Parts: sequence; structure tokens; C-alpha cells
Amino acid sequence: MKIGFFTDTYFPQVSGVATSIKTLKHELENKGHEVYIFTTTDPNAKAMEKDIIRMPSVPFMSFKDRRLVVRGMWYAYRIAKELELDLIHTHTEFGAGLLGKLVGKKLKVPVIHTYHTMYEDYLHYVAKGKVLRPSHVKYFSRLFANHTTGVVCPSERVIDTLRSYGVTSPMRIIPTGIEIEKFERPDITEETRQAVRANLNISEDQLMILSLSRISYEKNIQAIIHGFSDVITRLPQARLVVVGKGPYLDTLKELVDELELTDYVQFTGEVPNDEVAFYYHAADYFVSASTSETQGLTYTEAMAAGTPLVVESSDYLDNLIDDPSLGTTFEFEEQFAEALVAYIQQQIPKNEHVLETKLYEISATHFGESMLDFYNDMLAYYSSLELEKDTEPSMKKIKVKLRSFKKTSM
Repeated sequence: MKIGFFTDTYFPQVSGVATSIKTLKHELENKGHEVYIFTTTDPNAKAMEKDIIRMPSVPFMSFKDRRLVVRGMWYAYRIAKELELDLIHTHTEFGAGLLGKLVGKKLKVPVIHTYHTMYEDYLHYVAKGKVLRPSHVKYFSRLFANHTTGVVCPSERVIDTLRSYGVTSPMRIIPTGIEIEKFERPDITEETRQAVRANLNISEDQLMILSLSRISYEKNIQAIIHGFSDVITRLPQARLVVVGKGPYLDTLKELVDELELTDYVQFTGEVPNDEVAFYYHAADYFVSASTSETQGLTYTEAMAAGTPLVVESSDYLDNLIDDPSLGTTFEFEEQFAEALVAYIQQQIPKNEHVLETKLYEISATHFGESMLDFYNDMLAYYSSLELEKDTEPSMKKIKVKLRSFKKTSM
């Protein structure tokens, strides 16, 4: 099968969407399929990249590190036609996504879409929420999704939201998988774990609590920092390490100063992708109070590293953390400190059997297999729709002839 991915977000831009796309491409290619990525130009991209077609783009509003395709319809169509794509998979509702739908229509092939982002959580970035409203998101999402062959939803939250918007296209929950091998590498040893902690000035008798994500308002790291004041009153050996970069970093640093937590909270900035696993392994617990995730790859990455999670509840996370050895969830952000302290005090041992079962569930292998099943189902569904279109005019002609025959017979 030849598949075209259309996305506004791809490496060298670092994001969960870019990682998801790269992972899926790798898995599909391992199974013998060909994958081509149609995406944005980027000043940091390599001059020549295999199987990647870049189209003219501009920075996207408040997200200056994100870009949006602005033209290239005929260029993309000519290449897609030459490649003889069997299926198009869009990963954005904007520039490249709209382009992918047009190319799919011209080629007469199915267009599958993954709804990666819950846009209602990000409206404040666009003119401080004064231009785009939730009703606009609902209308545009419904319009886009209902003009695709089928929709991939990373979690129950996404499929429920789209149903409430009025989306009627076939939908299936397929969480993004991760490459488990990245977190079980031979170079991740007890020595590397200790080296990371030593570099952070965290001793073995202290607790390393890890927050790892893009540093933005909707990730709600501020709730973790506020709650950490209560944590250290009961666990003075606890230390919070915040890994990542983003527009909210300076505000969080000011909050740490204001709460007089500088001895307990530190910011590392962005960590190279191939070193992220070291931080998960070095940590004793992974924490998050984010409610903006459609899924959240950092949760499964921490789990793959064997690091217990203490995170704010969602349908996805409540299903993911289905054994106490994997971690726990809390319902409201105000419950973070109590949930973390209580979980730490329980000292629940690791359950290798539970973890092994979970690792397959969250693996890239399972992700690729599930996506291929959906592709094949949607190819069959698309064919049936096309057959109906071809049959419909013939049936109309038959009905007209029957009416004509009845009139002449009377």
C-alpha cells in the first residue's frame, strides 16, 4: 500500500504529533508499505530528505515554532498522482490537512484523518480567545471530519467530543504507540540513572518527581508547583524536576520564586530526544495535572521506563493505569499533593507481569497493526460508497423509464 501523510507538524519541529507520525511511518514501512510525508517547509530542515515533500509555509500565529502550509496544491497533486497513492492520512485540520483532502478527492482515494488536538483547550492562543469560540471549533471540526472517509481518535475523550459535535463519519479509538526499545536500551543502566540524578544534585535518599512536557499554560504545571508546597511539608526529601521548554517557562520560574521553592524545584530546559529516557529512569515518580491531552505520549513513555504515574484523571488515563503498580490518578488538581504523598507512602512494588502486558498494549507494533486494520476497513468502506454512487444514477434512470412506461401504458 502507498500512503500519503499530510501534516503541518513534522520534524525538526518537536511535538507529540510529529513523534506519532514518525512512529507510524516506521511501523508501516516495517510491514512493507510505502509512506510519503507532505508537510511544511522549515528553516531547520535538511536540504534533502527521503520520502518527505515540503510545501511553502508560514509561522502559525502565536505558535511561532509551528508552521502552516499556505500553497502547493498542484505540486502536491502531481507528486501524489505520480506516486499512485492508495490512501491519504491527514494529521491536521488546517493547511496541509485541507490540501490532503483536495488531493484525495482528485485521486479518488480514501482520506483518513487523525484528530490529534482538542482545540478548545488552545483558543486563548488566538487573539486571547476573543476571535475563535468553542462554537467555531465545533462547526469546523464537524465539517472537516464529516468530509473524510474515517476518523482516528487517540482516546475516548476525543471520540466522545466529536460525537457531541455531530460527527457521523466512521470513528475508531487508536492510541498512539511508542517504541518500547527506546526505553529498554542497553545504555540505560544504574550508572546512567545515578549520573542524571547527580547532575541534578539529587541524592539517592531523595525523591525525584518528574514533570516532562511542553512548558505551556494548558499543561497545568502551575498546579503541580502549587501543590508541591504541601508535598514537601510531609516529604521534605522530595524534589521536582521540570523538563521541557515553552512560552510559560518564565512565568513558572517566577511562581517558584514567589512560593520560595527554589531549593525544591528546578527547570532543565529542553532535553535531547535520545536522552529523555534517562530522565524517566532516573525519576521515582512521573506527575502531571494536564487536562488538555488527547492522549499524552509522556504518560506511556514514563510507563515504558517503569516509572509510576501520579496524574490527573481522564477516561484514557483511568483505562491506561488499570493496576496500582502502574500508578494512580486524582480527580481534581487540588488533590495532587495528597494523591502523590499517599501513593508514595504505599510503596507498591512493581508487577512485571502487569507491566509486560501493558507494554504491548502501548507499543508501536500494536499501534501499526491497529492502524492497518482501520485502513483496510476504510478502503472497503470507501469502495462500497463509490459503488453506491455508480449504482445510484443507473437506478434513477430505471425509475424514470418505469414512470415513463407507466404513463404510456395508461
